[in-house]
Amino acid sequence: MKLLIAIAVLVFGIIMSASLFTVNETETAILFKWGKIQRANYEPGLHFKIPFINNVRKFDKRIQTFDARPEDYLTEEKKILVVDSFIQWRIGDVEEFYTAMRGDMDIAQERIATIVKEGLRNEFGKRNMYEVISGERHVIMDDINKSANKDVKPFGVHIVDVRIKRIEFPPKVSNKIFRRMETERTRIAKELRAQGNESAAKITAEADRQVTILKADAYKEAEKIRGKGDAQASDIYAQAYTKNAEFFSFYRSLNAYQNTFNSASDIMVVEPDSDFFDYFKNNMGKQ
Repeated sequence: MKLLIAIAVLVFGIIMSASLFTVNETETAILFKWGKIQRANYEPGLHFKIPFINNVRKFDKRIQTFDARPEDYLTEEKKILVVDSFIQWRIGDVEEFYTAMRGDMDIAQERIATIVKEGLRNEFGKRNMYEVISGERHVIMDDINKSANKDVKPFGVHIVDVRIKRIEFPPKVSNKIFRRMETERTRIAKELRAQGNESAAKITAEADRQVTILKADAYKEAEKIRGKGDAQASDIYAQAYTKNAEFFSFYRSLNAYQNTFNSASDIMVVEPDSDFFDYFKNNMGKQ
């Protein structure tokens, strides 16, 4: 009896486990009956199915990011640009997605990429180089999102965003442009350097002129001051001489002795009876 109960419980557990399936928050699911779609777009949670009759297939409903290969596009003026872009999309209606794409994510990405590529080609062909590079890039993205979503709606998918990562010229054109820019920058650098040297020469010449003027003015002022000083000194000497000529002569002789004999190694050859030694002989000088 216990064995039968255990077997019944085991069979019931197997049947229940085969009758239940779980859909996560990041998933959506389709329920099939004998290979045909019976129900789709399940909400997250625990759901029932009939064992051996129903089978379930789950799909990721999160945003998928597809990095498209860089492609060449022609602008309105027939200039070639290499565009690197990426696409973000997700499953909107899983039943339509399965019917249109056989539930294959890779096929869906290829179809979406083809539609977006055609949209980019049309949008670039209507605009010039300046507009696609900087002027109207956000407008291009908005237009592509709208037109591409209309085209992919029957596939049961929704394009969340199309973004251009990089726009550049083909390698050959890029090299020519780089060399042209390098030549132009070199020319500008030479012009700026020449202008700088010219300005430096003018500044140096002006500075030298100012220095010469300042030195001349300073020398002129110094000579005036020196002349005034010499005149005052001569006047003072003259006044001193007129007040006491003998003392003045004595003072001048003492200064002469001091300046002449200020070192033990000084030698002066002169006759002893020279006027220079008058005050050595007599403190009154000549008699």
